[in-house]
Amino acid sequence: MTTPEHQPSDPEPSGPATPAESAEPAGSAGPTGSSPSSEGTEGSGAPAVPEASADRVYRSNPGLAGGVLLLGVTGWMCVDAMISGEGRAPWLALAVLLFIVPLVVAYTLLPAVHAGEDRLRVRNPFRTVELPWGRIASLRSGYSNEVVTDAGTAYQLWALPVSLRARKRAARQEMRAAGERAHGVDVRTAGRTPGVGDAFRRGGAAAPRAGGAERPERAPTDRAVDELRELHEKRRGERSAQGEVTVRWAYEIMAPTLAGAILLAVLLAVG
Repeated sequence: MTTPEHQPSDPEPSGPATPAESAEPAGSAGPTGSSPSSEGTEGSGAPAVPEASADRVYRSNPGLAGGVLLLGVTGWMCVDAMISGEGRAPWLALAVLLFIVPLVVAYTLLPAVHAGEDRLRVRNPFRTVELPWGRIASLRSGYSNEVVTDAGTAYQLWALPVSLRARKRAARQEMRAAGERAHGVDVRTAGRTPGVGDAFRRGGAAAPRAGGAERPERAPTDRAVDELRELHEKRRGERSAQGEVTVRWAYEIMAPTLAGAILLAVLLAVG
């Protein structure tokens, strides 16, 4: 397809018109075929730019709920003391507010793990670490979930805390499912759809994947780490996933916390 040129208002006849020429009157441009932007992308042969996929974000829901609750209780008590308190009480309440609120935000609301196509961004209480997939050596799970760089530096994933209780529960469910399969009574692979009673008896276990393959029971944070490992194996060799590890400290959290600590220490010392 080429961009139509402007033609004279009274063109000379040049023989019988072909069906393609008679479909469009002379001297007029088509409403869609004459757009320079569309012709530039289709006619030039330039590859289309793929849309950037959204990052996967992992957070701790119990941490978020606990943080909101703590902020509400702390704010209510401190504001009440600042308004109705006497003597040094308002200043003490202000110092406690400056000291406690940033720490609660840092340890409950702030932590998150952003997994993008090219890099992993780990937001911990006092620093944010950006790691290209090519610089990550492994993601390991023990008593805590950590990402290890090729230089041997380990960064803890605060947003993915390890729950030993959830691991034990998942292990019990997996052992129960293995026993059912060994005795041929596993309803998930018996050719029928599990009912509500089966799901209740199985502790809410997930249904099998397509093709009859069954996903092993895993704790929620362990499943999240498994997804990060899959993305790491998929993207670690890409050119866009290379670069340097960057660390940014959360001074917006440290400054008010330090100010509150100093004010609280001074008030306690002079009192």
